[in-house]
Amino acid sequence: MRNRFVDTTTLLLAEDPRTALVLADISAEAFAPAARRHPDRVLNVGIREQLMLGVAGGLALTGLRPIVHSYAPFLIERAYEQIKLDLDHQAASAVLVSVGASYDRARAGRTHLSPADVALLDTLSGWTVHVPGHPAEVPGLLRATVAADTSAYLRLSTLSNADPHGGDGALVVVRDAGPGAALLVAVGPVLDAALAAAAGLPVTVAYTHRPRPFDTGGLRVLAGTEVILVEPYLVGTSARVVSAALADRAHRLLTLGVGRQELRRYGSAEDHDRWHGLDAAGLRRSLTGFLSATLV
Repeated sequence: MRNRFVDTTTLLLAEDPRTALVLADISAEAFAPAARRHPDRVLNVGIREQLMLGVAGGLALTGLRPIVHSYAPFLIERAYEQIKLDLDHQAASAVLVSVGASYDRARAGRTHLSPADVALLDTLSGWTVHVPGHPAEVPGLLRATVAADTSAYLRLSTLSNADPHGGDGALVVVRDAGPGAALLVAVGPVLDAALAAAAGLPVTVAYTHRPRPFDTGGLRVLAGTEVILVEPYLVGTSARVVSAALADRAHRLLTLGVGRQELRRYGSAEDHDRWHGLDAAGLRRSLTGFLSATLV
């Protein structure tokens, strides 16, 4: 996904003179050729993420379309105040693109873990959030967000589904279990694990790469009385949206994602999937437990 982002951004810088790129050292080497060709629109501020967002806000106010890039905890958590003030409060928009996801670089320790990034952005209004599930989804999503002129967050990961799924972010049914089946919504790269977990169970599986704005219309069409939400970031991040969309119906909701407990472990991304129950085996346990319970 990161390579697709670099390639597409390099093309956008050449194609559109309004496009700018702001870095804080991360991926600076990959963008060195673009920086040589467009020194006025590729800016590396060094390891100063708050300044990176401030510069992006200023560029946006001059009419440029800034793309801002770093690891998720540095881009969203460390620079949250500047996102709030230098973008939102000034009515300036930018495209934020992260790598690292929740725990892709788990071996680097807690500084590089960011399961709460989408939930933190959710405290602001009007943001589009894309969580691609395959590298092939990245170019189209990046081009669309840059062209949209609204604030957007593109969350890249080393985790990937086997196949891409296109679309505009509306829920796409990947496995239809028929009338009366529970609905499982998988966001981004957790789809394959969710499909494996749901094998043989009465569960319809739908996919989206756009948790914000959530496709509540599609949800209402597909959902019955049991809904399962699997997200590759903080558990329950989209629970309020789903619950509000189905508030007029009797339903049960199971939310699965990265747990809130501080593990204080390094390990690998695969280890964290297992510890948080986001691997196929862990999701299977959660699904069977949920489906075997009766609606009170």
